[in-house]
Amino acid sequence: MSDGGPARGGAVAGEGLSGRRDAAGRAPEAVPAPAYRIEDLAHLSGATVRTIRAYQDRGLLPRPERHGRANLYSDAHLNRLRQIADLLDRGYTLASIKELLEAWDAGRGLGGVLGLVAEVDGPWTDEEAVRISRVELEERFGGTPDDAAVAEAVELGVLEPVPGDADSFVVPSPQELAVAVELHSAGVPLSAIAGHLRELRGQVEHIAARFLEFTTEHVFARYLDGAHRPTDAEAAEAASLVRRLRPLAQHTVDAELARAMRRLAVRHLRQHLGADETPGLRQRTRVVPVPEETMQAVESLVGEEQSAEFIALAAEREVQARALDRLAANHSSAGDLDETP
Repeated sequence: MSDGGPARGGAVAGEGLSGRRDAAGRAPEAVPAPAYRIEDLAHLSGATVRTIRAYQDRGLLPRPERHGRANLYSDAHLNRLRQIADLLDRGYTLASIKELLEAWDAGRGLGGVLGLVAEVDGPWTDEEAVRISRVELEERFGGTPDDAAVAEAVELGVLEPVPGDADSFVVPSPQELAVAVELHSAGVPLSAIAGHLRELRGQVEHIAARFLEFTTEHVFARYLDGAHRPTDAEAAEAASLVRRLRPLAQHTVDAELARAMRRLAVRHLRQHLGADETPGLRQRTRVVPVPEETMQAVESLVGEEQSAEFIALAAEREVQARALDRLAANHSSAGDLDETP
C-alpha cells in the first residue's frame, strides 16, 4: 500500500531550487538529492513497509518529508535503516538502539562506535570454522553412531547444525573438536568429555570476566565512564586498543596454564610413584565453595597465587589446634579420675 503521491517509479527527484535566475534569465541547474517512496525504501534497505512504519512509530526513524500528496524518504532514512539492521544483527534490542541513536543524533557521529562494536564483536581467534559430515564425525569417534553425544555437542556449541542439511555440521573450533577426538581415542567417555568442557567453560568465563574488569578499570574507563558518549576519534582509539589487547588474555592464560600444568603434573607423578610420600599419605584435592568475600580477603592478604595454599594451611592449623585441645581435654579428664577425694 503506497503512501500516496505521484506515479510509482524509482527515486523521485527533489524539488528544484527557488526562483533564482542567472543573467540570461535561466534557472541554475540543480542536482536533486534522491528521494524515495516507502516501497522503494523498503526494496533498497531490505526492510518491509510495515517494519519501516513501525520504526517511525517508535522514534527510530525520522518521519518522511511531505511533498504534495507524497511522503518522500532520503538517503538519510536509508542509512538509518541499514544502521538499525547492523545493530540488530549484533544483538542489540530496539530499545537500546533507540537510546544509542538518540545520543548520537544529539551531536555525535555513529561511525566510531560502530567501528568499536565491530572490533569487539569480531573473531577473537585465528581459527576458521569448518564443515563436517555426520559420517566423518562418527568415523573420528570410533564409527559408532551416538545421537545423544551429538545432541550434547550441539547444545555446547561444539557443533552447529547446517540449516536444510541434517547430515552436516559446522565446527566453530576445529581445535576443540580435535581435543575431544584425542581424549576419546585415549579411552575417555564422551559424557565425561562433555562434563569436563562444561566445568572448564565456567572457569574460563570467570577468567575472561576478571580480565575484562581489569582492562575496563585501568584502560577503557576513560572511554566508557561519564555522561557523554565517546567521540568518533575516542571510539576509534578504543577500537585500536581492543586490537592490541585482544591477544593478551590468551597469551597470559597460555603461560600460566603451562606453568601450573608443569608444577602440578610433577607433583602428581611423584605422588603416584611414591617418590616423596608413602601411598597412604598421598594428597588428594577437592573443590569446595568459598564465599567471595573470604577469597577477596585472603587474596588481599597473601596474593591470588598463594591464596589456595594459605587456605589449606589455615585449615590444617585449625585441625591440629582442635586435636591438641582434644588431647589436653582427655589428659585433664584422666587426671581428675586419679585424684583422691
